[in-house]
Amino acid sequence: MTLRLQNLTAGYGKLPIVRELDLEVASGSVLAILGPNGAGKTTLMSTLAGLLPALGGEVTVAGQRLPNGKPAKANRAGVVLVPDNRALFNSLTVSENLEIARVRNGPSLEEILDLLPALRSRWKVAAGSLSGGEQQMLAVGRALVQKPTALLIDEMSMGLAPVVVEALLPAVRHIADTTGAAVVLVEQHVRLALEIADEAIVLVHGEVTLRGSATELKASPERLRAAYLGGETGTAAD
Repeated sequence: MTLRLQNLTAGYGKLPIVRELDLEVASGSVLAILGPNGAGKTTLMSTLAGLLPALGGEVTVAGQRLPNGKPAKANRAGVVLVPDNRALFNSLTVSENLEIARVRNGPSLEEILDLLPALRSRWKVAAGSLSGGEQQMLAVGRALVQKPTALLIDEMSMGLAPVVVEALLPAVRHIADTTGAAVVLVEQHVRLALEIADEAIVLVHGEVTLRGSATELKASPERLRAAYLGGETGTAAD
């Protein structure tokens, strides 16, 4: 159930933002995509989800090549995006938001509550009345009822206090371990992301300036700093 990018170039019109990217994310693993604002992270996630057509290269899921710029087909192939704006139906309750997104043979709502137990007490509350952290959990739960093979989470911490992010991110690790989904996580909280990821890359101006295991990168703070400045650093194991 591997998500694989081969020579992927992404951008807008004819303008490339992400250039010739090669990545592989195995089933049950978490890849953290780090980098400064404007690095191309959201452009990459939108392209993986089919919302933007790729300018070059290909994306495959479990060996199946995804059609270019076809979000419905990408979704049917198991690619599910949690966007940075969450895109909830604010007037609908937690249960209604989940039920409306659930696919045939997808996990039951009870299974989602087992994965995200904090939603249980908010079951009949309108999404617009939830806290920011609860809304983010609901957005993730809505993705999970679609039975993702590849789960893309764009800026989980957007607008949230660090203490809330610290409580939320371990759920991503639990989801990967429990569901077997290949998880791609765009995150600004570097330390917290590396705590729950298996591997990570730093993306700057659309190019990878550092990649390696999360354990290696945590042990190389000076290389992380250099990578954020756009310096070529190779792999953390070099």
